[in-house]
Amino acid sequence: MKLRQILSQSLLIAVVLLLVLSRAIAQNIHWGPDGNSYFQLEENQLVRYTLPSQAREIIVGEKDLTPAGQDALQVRDFTFSQDNKKILIYTNTKRVWRLDTQGDYWVLDLVSKELKQIGKGLPESSLRFAKLSPDGGKAAYVSEFNLYVEDLNGGQITQLTRDGNRRLINGTFDWAYEEEFACRDGFQWSPDSKRISFWQIDASRIRDFYMINNIDSVYSQIVPVEYPKVGESPSPARIGVIELAGNNLTWLNIPGDPQQHYLPRMEWHSPEQLLVQQLNRKQNHSKILALNVVQNTSRLVFEEQDEAWIDVLSSWENVYALTYRHTFQWINDGKEFLWISEKDGWRHLYRIGLDGKETLVTAGDFDVINLLRFNEKENVVYFHASPYNATQKYLYKTRLDGKGKAEKVTPAGLEGTHEYAISTNGKYGFHIFQNHHTRPVSEWLSLPKHQPLDKSEDIASKIPTSRYDSSLEFFKIKTADGTEMDGWMLKPKGFDPKKKYPLVFFVYTEPWGANVKDVFGVGRNRLYEGDMSQDGYIYMSIDNRGTPAPKGRAWRKSIYRKIGRLNISDQAEAAKQIVQWEFVDPERVAVWGWSGGGTATLNLMFQYPEIYKTGISIAAVANQLTYDNIYQERYMGLPQENLEDFVVGSPIYHAKHLKGNLLYIHGTGDDNVHYANSDMLVNELVKHGKLFQLMAYPNRSHSISEGEGTTAHLRKLFTDYLRRYCPPGGR
Repeated sequence: MKLRQILSQSLLIAVVLLLVLSRAIAQNIHWGPDGNSYFQLEENQLVRYTLPSQAREIIVGEKDLTPAGQDALQVRDFTFSQDNKKILIYTNTKRVWRLDTQGDYWVLDLVSKELKQIGKGLPESSLRFAKLSPDGGKAAYVSEFNLYVEDLNGGQITQLTRDGNRRLINGTFDWAYEEEFACRDGFQWSPDSKRISFWQIDASRIRDFYMINNIDSVYSQIVPVEYPKVGESPSPARIGVIELAGNNLTWLNIPGDPQQHYLPRMEWHSPEQLLVQQLNRKQNHSKILALNVVQNTSRLVFEEQDEAWIDVLSSWENVYALTYRHTFQWINDGKEFLWISEKDGWRHLYRIGLDGKETLVTAGDFDVINLLRFNEKENVVYFHASPYNATQKYLYKTRLDGKGKAEKVTPAGLEGTHEYAISTNGKYGFHIFQNHHTRPVSEWLSLPKHQPLDKSEDIASKIPTSRYDSSLEFFKIKTADGTEMDGWMLKPKGFDPKKKYPLVFFVYTEPWGANVKDVFGVGRNRLYEGDMSQDGYIYMSIDNRGTPAPKGRAWRKSIYRKIGRLNISDQAEAAKQIVQWEFVDPERVAVWGWSGGGTATLNLMFQYPEIYKTGISIAAVANQLTYDNIYQERYMGLPQENLEDFVVGSPIYHAKHLKGNLLYIHGTGDDNVHYANSDMLVNELVKHGKLFQLMAYPNRSHSISEGEGTTAHLRKLFTDYLRRYCPPGGR
């Protein structure tokens, strides 16, 4: 391997590790209840740090985590009981769909140091979402689609549901709810520890999609996945409440046809009242219902409608959290909660009263990227926003009563992307800063003045040693109707404006992802063996209308019912201008993407063959009618009403126009975008006599990461194809 390739790969690995490490640190902070301390796992020990001194104390050591006659538990995650006298430890985990949400749980008594496994007698690594009761006396969990509760003193296990199976799911969710609503943890304790509420998903009416495993046996094995395709009615969901004293189950009366609605969010407000979000099938009408679990009645608290769709969550949120994220942030002694809505054209924070009264908290022409923390006593709320540059992110604050203006808290001069984790009392924060030429650097600080706790460890002192000589440039480009799109471009090393260089576009283009962000490593292509700029490529990405950039509701929702058209025409219109630049070789223009980006790659190659000469499409949706109902109906409507939009937005409809070089890659074990897309597309291309290359990775999932040698093979395949059909170097 050439030295420059080794150096490039080493840098890429370093970039990835820095990004992963910085995010992991921020997400692995468990704040103490008073906000003056936090807990972290370090070398399989639980450590408490006291702020502002950062005094370090080992709370749980290796010895405490070692059961009699066994090796020490390897802690994946942990939670404290409300009285902080017990710790629930999650270990021996297994992956379910996307995340390791199944494993074993142990309870450590911090006073007696007794370490005891819960769920004994149930299958190993079968427990999901275990949580201690608010009074600390019990634990509840799901195992094999049924709910259990266990008395921590006597060890008695009570099975609360008995009808659970792959098709009737108690306390957790089916594939579609998990993938599209980030619903995984499906039950909650009431505040008084007397009841448990839970979701039940009836997937019995959903047809199985059959994947085929041909590599683990000489006979093929069928792998069924209950997968509701677009146009199919959703899995009916209902919410039950179990009274633990008599193990009595009540199904809550929620108005509306369960098979034409979703119930994506639920949370206890008081021992007798639950708040539930109900969303209609088109996902453009949201209701917040207050449910009295004793009287079994419901009352409408808040509702909103949108001509396009209403986001339950956005791509700006951490959709891959293992545990349940609280939806309703309660204020004013539980009389109000905080809620995010785009009803005025921007993503804003509102106070919603249980009496239906609402107050706008964050007024202005900007988007609240996400709520971080609020402090009622100080009348302040902190959030991420970037009103003036959609590629960046900063810390802002405003008055919680809605009577103030948004103020930028991040100091001036640090242009780029900032991530914050803020303590429960709002007095301290962990801050990570990066941009395209600065590796992630971090500091601990005090708020509201944003002062480092240790001046010798502040970000300003770390930036000089974290700078990277990046040739990446950000730019803006306008469409004919005046729409301005952000983009980045990485020019070749030793760039000569008198030469013409090959151009490679990296695309996603759909409502669930944006590529143009001012973060470190943004211009790196992890599939390319070596350094694209060193080899003489121009590497570029542009975010079209419909991508989740903080540019307001109209920008994001202009793509409604137009996936495969508006996003593609925006990209092509920008490309038409760019290929006219003097240093771009219009005969060497390539495009690639994964998942939605793979779909965009196909559409660009088929709809605009005069621009895009080479394409590499990975795990693409070739036919929109093959994807799941929650995602596709949210952004495209119902095919029963507007089938033509689905048809003309699908790459397969335009496949007959292929002229360039196409490499299509897919895993046959993809449970997200099914390999059937490949068969359909291949059939259509063959029908029209189109030549292309296909790489099917046996039994690999959507990430195409499983199996020995897979990643190395994929990188070599990608690189060799690009170099062959879009040769590098200036001419």
